[in-house]
Amino acid sequence: MNTSAPEHVDVLIVGAGLSGIGAAHHLQEAFPGRSYAILESRDTLGGTWDLFRYPGVRSDSDMQTLGYRFRPWTGDQAIADGPAILDYVRDTAADAGIDRRIRYGHKVVHAAWSTTERRWTVTARRGDDTVTLTSRFLYACTGYYRYDEGFTPEFEGIGSFRGTVVHPQHWPDGLDTAGKKVVVIGSGATAVTLVPSLAADAEHVTMVQRSPTYIASLPSRDRAINRMRRLVGPRIAYRIARAKNVAFSITTYQLSQRQPALVKKFLRKAQERQLPAGYDIDTHFTPRYDPWDQRMCLVPDGDLFRAIRRGTASIVTDRITRFTETGLVLESGAELDADVIVTATGLNLLAFGGVDLAVDGSPVSLPDTLAYKGMMLGGVPNFVFTIGYTNASWTLKADLVAEYFCRLLARMDRNGESMCVPVNDDPTVTTRPLLDFEAGYVQRSLHLFPKAGSRAPWRLGMSYLHDAVTLRHGRLDDEAMRFD
Repeated sequence: MNTSAPEHVDVLIVGAGLSGIGAAHHLQEAFPGRSYAILESRDTLGGTWDLFRYPGVRSDSDMQTLGYRFRPWTGDQAIADGPAILDYVRDTAADAGIDRRIRYGHKVVHAAWSTTERRWTVTARRGDDTVTLTSRFLYACTGYYRYDEGFTPEFEGIGSFRGTVVHPQHWPDGLDTAGKKVVVIGSGATAVTLVPSLAADAEHVTMVQRSPTYIASLPSRDRAINRMRRLVGPRIAYRIARAKNVAFSITTYQLSQRQPALVKKFLRKAQERQLPAGYDIDTHFTPRYDPWDQRMCLVPDGDLFRAIRRGTASIVTDRITRFTETGLVLESGAELDADVIVTATGLNLLAFGGVDLAVDGSPVSLPDTLAYKGMMLGGVPNFVFTIGYTNASWTLKADLVAEYFCRLLARMDRNGESMCVPVNDDPTVTTRPLLDFEAGYVQRSLHLFPKAGSRAPWRLGMSYLHDAVTLRHGRLDDEAMRFD
């Protein structure tokens, strides 16, 4: 095993996805002379948008808010497909020269902070080699789920199925579903994306769900913004569209929390207009929880509802008893024949890409830490991470975290400070889960993540307007932050 000599940079970013490229852009715009590098475990940039290759993969947020604050989205799609988003991220990296700062194939496994040296020592695997770098700051832009495996429940008899079983996270090249019977297991964003896409040429697609999800239809193109772009230019039109869509998402979320019955009624009326007369909405489209207790699924131009109307897709709400050689047996006794079964059953979460952290020789136990402003860890110096919103676009929060980080660096430069660390010395602060979200993939893994606190600044905010004020303009030297 070969070990290279340590290289030092001011900031080491882990992850070259949507968040990592955005963080690098903010950093080099604010500090053109500051050194940084991006370590990416895969062989290409793009993160989620390069990893997921299943049919129809697309955003579940509008592109006016999923796009970066600093770079207008100029495509005519409001709900964009995966390849278009990947091109947007790649173009952002190439135009700013960020792609030249990425070290591909570097899987970060350990990061140790030394207070004496005021630096991180980061260990990464590159093939059979070990690479060591040091940095003043460590910035984790790794998302929060595992890239190497998705979540599949233990299905009885799955090995006996003679057809093809595939998880969307690992969609094989060349999988042909034309003219075949396809069953998609799941009810989240991935499932409702897959079903209409596969239904275009499959014999029939059946979505099997244990319980329904709230599903709303939105236009795939914002014609008003597309016209405005021609009149006032892409940058001004983007700002207007971004403000409009932020206001709409906040209003929808707040209305869902305060008047859930009203939102349920609105969604049902919309579904009645798009589904066949007499369709059993109560069984297949009415969840047990209130709107936005879990993330609401968006279907552009009602494509899922169109597939159901045409008879090329259907929904079965039932539990799976077992796999058979030819398909599935359900608790109701019904049997579903299938040539291909897609397990769109969720993700496995992973904090900070699985990097082991240590401070002055002591391992950091993530479940025993508190998250400061949802972007730093109590007791862990010079460390920043990005976790986006569960009720809005991921990038809205990613941009704010990057802006806060740049403000933090500027303040430390002005004052000649080399270290900052959040510290909770208030014994009355109680802990709670980092993410207040009922989705199964979140609940399965939250015990492995840092905790949130009972009050600011230890809560993970899910309000963009509040965060825009506090992270973009709020005090840096609050009662919890220590500078040295």
